[in-house]
Amino acid sequence: MNSLLYLAGTVAIISTLMVITRANIVHALLYLVVSLLSVALVFFILGAPFIAALEIVIYAGAIMVLFIFVIIMLNFGYEAEKQERLWTRQAGPAGYVGPACLSAILLGELMYIVTAHPQTIAAGTISPKQVGMSLLGTYVIGVELASILLLSGLVGAYYLGQRDMNDTKKEGGHQ
Repeated sequence: MNSLLYLAGTVAIISTLMVITRANIVHALLYLVVSLLSVALVFFILGAPFIAALEIVIYAGAIMVLFIFVIIMLNFGYEAEKQERLWTRQAGPAGYVGPACLSAILLGELMYIVTAHPQTIAAGTISPKQVGMSLLGTYVIGVELASILLLSGLVGAYYLGQRDMNDTKKEGGHQ
């Protein structure tokens, strides 16, 4: 089991490095999804299937959809669209090979764990009350720090959006 944990951690590190180094935003988002899935697999291997499910649903699902909407809403214009097409044409299908290979490694690990070690999967159910008691009891500091981080992101997004709207008004353009 330790080797599977290290393999999932290695996939997380590699995919996170690929997120940072990619110029193409779509490829970076694909690697980010792989990174989030590998972190979820790490949680699953460590015996926290509920946290792994939350990682997949909240981060790999909802947050990634939010990122895609932000990219669409930013609408960098025709020049950025031309550059994106050029990058996609240059990379071709090879740009998607890396995330596909890393995802296949994670899927193989998960299938091995589920078939060879079924005791890893928790048999008991966790009620929402138990989750709430744990989050607002034992882990209240982490929850508060996450809320401060999210609030600062919200204030930063508002500031950047406000500045962009002021620049557009100065130019006399409409969006």
